[in-house]
Amino acid sequence: MPPIARVSRRGQDRIRAGHPWIYRSDVAAVDAEPGDIVRVVADNERRLGWALFSSASQIVLRMVSTAASAEPLDEREWLSERLNAAVEYRTSLAIDSTAFRLVNGEADRLPGLVVDRYGDDQGTVLVVQTLTQGMDRRIGLITELLVQQVAPRGILARNDPKVRRLEGLDEQVEVIYGEVADQIEVRDGALRLQVDVRRGQKTGLFLDQRENHAAAASYARGRALDAFTYHGGFALRLASRASSVLALDSSAPAIAATQANAHLNGLTNIETREVNVFDELRELETSSERFDTIVLDPPAFAKNKASVERAMAGYKEINLRALRILAPGGHLVTCSCSYNVNEEMFLAILEQAATDAHATVALVEKRMQSRDHPVLIGVPETHYLKCFVLRKLR
Repeated sequence: MPPIARVSRRGQDRIRAGHPWIYRSDVAAVDAEPGDIVRVVADNERRLGWALFSSASQIVLRMVSTAASAEPLDEREWLSERLNAAVEYRTSLAIDSTAFRLVNGEADRLPGLVVDRYGDDQGTVLVVQTLTQGMDRRIGLITELLVQQVAPRGILARNDPKVRRLEGLDEQVEVIYGEVADQIEVRDGALRLQVDVRRGQKTGLFLDQRENHAAAASYARGRALDAFTYHGGFALRLASRASSVLALDSSAPAIAATQANAHLNGLTNIETREVNVFDELRELETSSERFDTIVLDPPAFAKNKASVERAMAGYKEINLRALRILAPGGHLVTCSCSYNVNEEMFLAILEQAATDAHATVALVEKRMQSRDHPVLIGVPETHYLKCFVLRKLR
């Protein structure tokens, strides 16, 4: 008999609504080992499906199937089928890049699993993150299946996100298959980028912004500013159309990477500054500087609900400064990757910033994360990235 988890009426309602997460408060009873695949049942023993069990997290169950089958879930068949579907979907997108996301957790019905692909002339490297007990326990099988389906030259387990602590998992980075170089050169459209998959943010690049980088370039003109540039994702794209680009970041390694990527692509119109971005925006305003194109892509200011109020103040501050130094007719591409600050809240912040800046602003375009990071309908947690394009009329 498989392990069984019994859920409350509220837990049953979440499953019926299509949300894969069942919290500890809605699990009436469970007898299982960490990472087990458990049969989920209602209080009347009606079968509701199968889930990965976590003994440590507040998210105790992550649904992987709503099949009411009597036979236990075949985990090899389940993982193989879902991994194959995820890979086939990315292939269908015909992405003009050798770096993109292959598996996006819940949105690919593989909760707690992230797989990013980085390709160069030597082949493909996969960077895997197993963020839950269930996926971490199956890293061997996941590796085997990825080798069969993708045939990479190497796989790196980039398991250093702090969220693993909530699952009682260690943080570590290790090669689990083949060979993985310290630096990988990838292509993104016409650009070449150097990636440090071991130490870079996320798995090396902000792949969720890839399509927004290209979109921002279509609005670029004149003098451009890229605040919180990281490795220059936006700055490098803006440089192809703007007369000059000023790229700001507080991280010395990020600035060095931006400079290296600019050199790699023969771009000579990018200036970099290692600064506190909040302070520099204020200084640019005080100095009456003006820009025709501005990008704001800060890190997540609100990583939990307790930090939302402070985060909203931070978002308003940088957008207010940006609108004051944006020339009339210019475009502001402004982003938030804080899930806890939703689209409605972010728009309200932008409205307040425009009012305080005495600027008349039009919303030109609303964007989100790239298509290889799909959003699962009914699971708002999978929609975290907001990217709005604003035009300053006066």
